[in-house]
Amino acid sequence: MEREKFKSRLGFILISAGCAIGIGNVWKFPYMVGTNGGGIFVLFYLIFLAIMGVPIMSMELSIGRASRKSTVRAYQELEKPGTKWHLHGYVAMAGNYILMMFYTVVTGWMIYYFYLFLTGKFDGASTEQVVASYEQMLGSPGILTVTMLIVVISGFFICSFGLQSGVERVTKWMMVALLVIMVFLAFYSFTMPGAAEGLKFYLVPDMKQVKEIGLLNIITAAMNQSFFTLSLGIGAMLIFGSYLGEGRTILGEAKNIAILDTFVAIVSGLIIFPACFSFGVSPDAGPSLIFKTLPNIFASMTGGRIFGSFFFLFLFFASFSTIIAVFENILACNMELFHISRKKAAVINMILIIILSMPCVLGFNVWSDFQPRGAGTTIQDLEDFIVSNLLLPIGSLIYLLFCTTRYGWGFKNYQKEANRGAGMKMPNWMKGYLTFVLPILIVILIIQGLV
Repeated sequence: MEREKFKSRLGFILISAGCAIGIGNVWKFPYMVGTNGGGIFVLFYLIFLAIMGVPIMSMELSIGRASRKSTVRAYQELEKPGTKWHLHGYVAMAGNYILMMFYTVVTGWMIYYFYLFLTGKFDGASTEQVVASYEQMLGSPGILTVTMLIVVISGFFICSFGLQSGVERVTKWMMVALLVIMVFLAFYSFTMPGAAEGLKFYLVPDMKQVKEIGLLNIITAAMNQSFFTLSLGIGAMLIFGSYLGEGRTILGEAKNIAILDTFVAIVSGLIIFPACFSFGVSPDAGPSLIFKTLPNIFASMTGGRIFGSFFFLFLFFASFSTIIAVFENILACNMELFHISRKKAAVINMILIIILSMPCVLGFNVWSDFQPRGAGTTIQDLEDFIVSNLLLPIGSLIYLLFCTTRYGWGFKNYQKEANRGAGMKMPNWMKGYLTFVLPILIVILIIQGLV
């Protein structure tokens, strides 16, 4: 069976960026900026994205393109006989499933809030009522199950039509809509009374805050965020490399994906910080910023119903694009391993993901007494910890070692694949950095995540 390919280069960039763009860009990035000194954090974030994120992404994409296979089979295609690199392929695949066990549920929240704003449920609501809506949603297994079902069923339905007719066609339009909505919201935000103050906090480094937080803490937080924003380490990017033509170099394409991913993260801040400063809200409110603080702002401002509806639609698109990408990875892997049709793989995995998502749904209500990571934590916190702190950084380290050591695929093979086509090339001097410096940076990240 011939390998599917992208219809266009734009399709590849938008889908790969869609995979990288997720909840982390939209609520985690502004929150991290808010708690880590504003502009100075943004500066370090951009540096680490270039020196850590882009090289690792180029490795995942190169392995995919060279092997023309999905996560598990890719290693088997490229590894030396008798070596065991392919075992990581199974772990990476498990990571895709664990990620979807909570990502589908959280994406459902965006649908619910979009519905609440669209139908005017927040019109004239008090602060207490807005906060109560969030608690009520989490406390209701019914709401969480229905919204999760909408996400899972529609995601697999789209993927069941194939790469070009399903995934590429839908994601392209969704990503364009996402970018248009974001720019509209950002301009709207600039017209608010406290916009200038919010932008200053966001974009201008504040040395007083740097002293308070500590430069080293800000640097490690920026390193962390820049690394996790690209969803590397579980083969979610690898699959799109396997569908990629040979016309362009991998490093150039990885850079374009990172730029688009960063654009979304930066513009999220341009939307959120002016709104926070206009309404006297602390920008470091954390995850609750999106579901408690911002709905309060929208409820009390002119045109808030429209702004709120668009904001949660934008959040949904950012989140759902990741789900489609990961579902595609799961299906491609199932089709290769079990030799089944795409439609059959979609039905089996749809049922499986629905069952696997239920512990996260029930963890907020029926099973809320089970607090796996200490008081106040939920099953979702445990699932997130396993993916974000273990599988992503350790998986990235394994891809890195596979591409740079003679025991794996080796630097020469990786460089040759990465440089195939027109565009930005991987220079020879990078070998030293990728072999000796980058592994140390990732090990620091892993230790940090565990501590």
